[in-house]
Amino acid sequence: MTANMQGKVALVTGASGGIGLATARQFAEAGASVVLSARRTELIAEEAARLTDAGYSALAVPADVTEEEQVAALVARTVENFGRLDYAVNNAGVIADRVAAHEITNKDWDWQISVNLTAVWLSMKYELAQMVQQGSGSIVNLSSVAGLRAAPGLAAYNASKHGVVGLTKGTGVEYAAQGIRVNAVCPGWVETPMTAEFGSDPERRKMMIESEPIGRTAQPEEIANTIFYLCSDAASFITGEAIAVDGGMTS
Repeated sequence: MTANMQGKVALVTGASGGIGLATARQFAEAGASVVLSARRTELIAEEAARLTDAGYSALAVPADVTEEEQVAALVARTVENFGRLDYAVNNAGVIADRVAAHEITNKDWDWQISVNLTAVWLSMKYELAQMVQQGSGSIVNLSSVAGLRAAPGLAAYNASKHGVVGLTKGTGVEYAAQGIRVNAVCPGWVETPMTAEFGSDPERRKMMIESEPIGRTAQPEEIANTIFYLCSDAASFITGEAIAVDGGMTS
C-alpha cells in the first residue's frame, strides 16, 4: 500500500535484512525519515547509504536492543537527528533449534526471552516516553504465529512471542487515550536470513512449506505491508491487536 509520510520519522530495529529492511524501505519510499538499527553495523550502514543515494532520508544507528543504555541512546539519537518519533517497529528477534522443553538450557531460555521479549519492552519504554511527550505515535511489535498458538519443541520461543502479544495488548489499551497506538504482527514462515538458517535442513524446509495452507512461505515485503498499514492513518482505529499474517496457519 502507499501513503504519504512526508515529515514523519520511523525507527526500525532488526533492520539489517528480512522484514526489518523491507519495512524500512517502505517507510522511506513513502517519504518518512528512517532510522535503521541492528547489531550488524556494516549492513545497516550500507542499506542507509543506498536509501540516501536514492534520494530518501535514512540514518543507520547500531544498537544491541537487549542493552538498555544502547536502546536509550538509539531513541535519543533518532530524536536529535529528526526532531521526533512517529513510528517504531520492534522487529529484532531470534529463534533456536527445536528441543524438548525439559532439555532447554538456562542460557538458551534467557537468550530467547531477552531478545524476543525483554528487548521489545526496553525499546517501547523509550519509544513511548517520546511519543507521550508528542501526544502521538504508532508502535508495531513483531510477534509470530507462535505467539497465537503452540509450536512443539519451541517452548522458549512460544513463551517469548506470547509475551509480546500480551505486552502489546496491555500497552495498546494503556496509551490509547494519549494518541498512541500499539499493535503486533504475527507472521507465519517468511523468507528471511533467520528462517533460512532454521530451514536449512530439507525436511524442516518441507515442514515449513506444508504448514502453510497457502502453499508457500511469505516474502518480507508481504509482512512489511501490514506493518506499514498499522502505522499509517488508515489504521487509526486499531490498537492493542495482534494480527496474523500467516497464509492461513492460525485459521
